[in-house]
Amino acid sequence: MPWIGWLGLASGALTAAMVGLGVYGARRWAHATSKLLSRLEGTRRPATTSRYDARELQGLPAPVQRYFRLVLRDGQPIIAAATVEHIGSFNLSSTAEQWKPFTSRQRVVTRRPGFLWNARIVLGLYSLAGKVGADDLARGEFMRFFAEAGWYPTALLPSQGVLWEAAEDYSANAILTDGQLSVTMRVNFGESGLIDTVRFAARNALAGNAVVPTPWEGRLSNYQERDGMLIPLTCEAAWLRPQGRAPYWRGTITSSAYEFAQP
Repeated sequence: MPWIGWLGLASGALTAAMVGLGVYGARRWAHATSKLLSRLEGTRRPATTSRYDARELQGLPAPVQRYFRLVLRDGQPIIAAATVEHIGSFNLSSTAEQWKPFTSRQRVVTRRPGFLWNARIVLGLYSLAGKVGADDLARGEFMRFFAEAGWYPTALLPSQGVLWEAAEDYSANAILTDGQLSVTMRVNFGESGLIDTVRFAARNALAGNAVVPTPWEGRLSNYQERDGMLIPLTCEAAWLRPQGRAPYWRGTITSSAYEFAQP
């Protein structure tokens, strides 16, 4: 049963996609993962602030203010890093339904933005390695980090570098910049006030042997309290192709552990 591990870091320097096969052995895979983790941890920077201050919500679009008041309490410690584990299914085909179960463990650093996703997918292998250029991969994984920020919601605060702009009554645009990379994400808030979808107008997708900019959507649900915060435990990722919506990742968080910024 093959293993897939992806390290995504903003500003391109350390973006990589790894594919490991069983023949490499567990020891070699563990060694490679350890090296990637060390590189990820080596990019960490000190936090700009250690606690969330509700006064920073002043001037934000109304649905954004409501969201933060729902998911965070005033004085919530700022997340510096997180480790989350998932179970779910992954569609290994871009043209058919080839869903395979997976389990994964993901390490996230919020400053600089980066993550290592280490997943085991049964009876299948899907790799972007060798098919997507480093710059495109860096941008795509930066988008993924941003889209998953509901799992570590203090990373969406203005004090953490996110610029919020008003859009429609139940949505707003969130902009995140790191070095040369800047991405805009449309965030939709459901009737509950919580984020239910996030979208990018164009994210690189494989279409045969070609890389095609394609609208992308993430759906977030099943909010539960973790460490004083509300986070979505269930998520789905999908391409919004001309022929229709095409989900390819469905997962649920089974555990989460946070490291908070020190005063």
